[in-house]
Amino acid sequence: MNESVLHFLDQPTLFHQKVYEYFILHLRITTLFMSASLITRGLPAVTKAPLNPYAPVAKWILGTSGMVAGMVHIGGVTRLTKSGLSMTDWKPLGSLPPMNTQDWMKEFDRYKEFPEWQQRKSMTLDEFQYIYFWEWGHRMLGRVVGICFAAPWAYFAFRKKIPSGYNARMRLLFVMGGTQGLVGWWMVRSGLTEDRRNDKKEIRVSPYRLAAHLGMAFTTYATLLYTGLGILQIPNDAVPKAANGASSKILQLTHSLSHDAIKYAKRIRFGAIGVTTLTAITVASGAFVAGNDAGNAYNTFPKMDDQWIPMDDMIDPELKPTYRNAFENTAMVQWNHRVLGTSTALGSLALASFGLFHPASRQALTPQVNKGLKVLAGVAIGQMSLGIATLLNYVPITLAATHQLGSLVVLSTGIYVCHSLRYVSPSVLRNVTQKVASSAASGGRRTISGSAMTGKHSMVQ
Repeated sequence: MNESVLHFLDQPTLFHQKVYEYFILHLRITTLFMSASLITRGLPAVTKAPLNPYAPVAKWILGTSGMVAGMVHIGGVTRLTKSGLSMTDWKPLGSLPPMNTQDWMKEFDRYKEFPEWQQRKSMTLDEFQYIYFWEWGHRMLGRVVGICFAAPWAYFAFRKKIPSGYNARMRLLFVMGGTQGLVGWWMVRSGLTEDRRNDKKEIRVSPYRLAAHLGMAFTTYATLLYTGLGILQIPNDAVPKAANGASSKILQLTHSLSHDAIKYAKRIRFGAIGVTTLTAITVASGAFVAGNDAGNAYNTFPKMDDQWIPMDDMIDPELKPTYRNAFENTAMVQWNHRVLGTSTALGSLALASFGLFHPASRQALTPQVNKGLKVLAGVAIGQMSLGIATLLNYVPITLAATHQLGSLVVLSTGIYVCHSLRYVSPSVLRNVTQKVASSAASGGRRTISGSAMTGKHSMVQ
């Protein structure tokens, strides 16, 4: 063998080092371009059936969530028009409204037997019909929503179109929808009992039960929305069947991010979860404002009748135990809602600013997250402004109903941002870590095998 070749083989260090350096440089350049490409494209929702066979299921779920949002809005108008106690019985399957004057008079006479009538004795039949139709429409819409969920679910289940892992979620949603009707009647019953006849204040349903009813509706809506968003992402989350050893798009995206980018995105996700949770708490506090009619007091802003904190009004010594003031005292209930609403708006604005203007955002946040943060800041500030306008104008029906609907918009945007950031969720990060460890172990076995072959080849020579 040529002496120069033998000399080169005997001193392989320099050659191996140059090859290794070239490989590392190539890997870094490839990773950089891949990372830039993945983060720029992000994880857009796959809404077309040829690319996502479960897209029709997602559209059905999201459509149902829209119907629930509409039902929440109608429920708000029903409360604002003081129509909630006009129907004094409950039939699970529903019924037609009175069809003639005789039936209307019979229903009106039944209404007069309950406590609310003693405070509304000047009501005419036409006025009763007005409030009755709001309550009847709200109840019947709930049944329509139930049918629009149950019938397609049966169809998709029969055709085996429900994605794997989502059947339990569908059952949960069905139970939640059915329970909502029971909770609604439980709420209405609180304003119909005989012990309410001696109430000096306007007879209303229990604020606690109203909060439970509204909270159940918002929870159902949020679950529907998150489920629909998840189904639209199945092609991005699933591993391609035809590709051996390949990763899903979401794992590829996460794996392409640097340590600092992941750390930054995790902070944004933590903040988004915090703001969304704060939004939900604000919604619950709003239910107590509605239940206590607290919006018709302290109609000034930012102070409450020239006081930042009206301490003398916030604790009623007659309310025992004292914690009831947080849920039944007009001053404290409204102050809580003011603080929570303002905190939600400012928190959303701070999160969006940190997410959009930080230097690391370009390498860490997808277009979906960026758009979500922009919308979140806008709708949160808009919702706060709408709440202030509702308060200053003594709660007109149009503004108040729009304000309640606005809370759904803020909550929806927060859920969207959280869902868009799932590529840095603990479960995804664990999967990436496991895949990297598996690849390293496999690479180590290949290296050992290669070394053994090299040693064998040297001995032969």
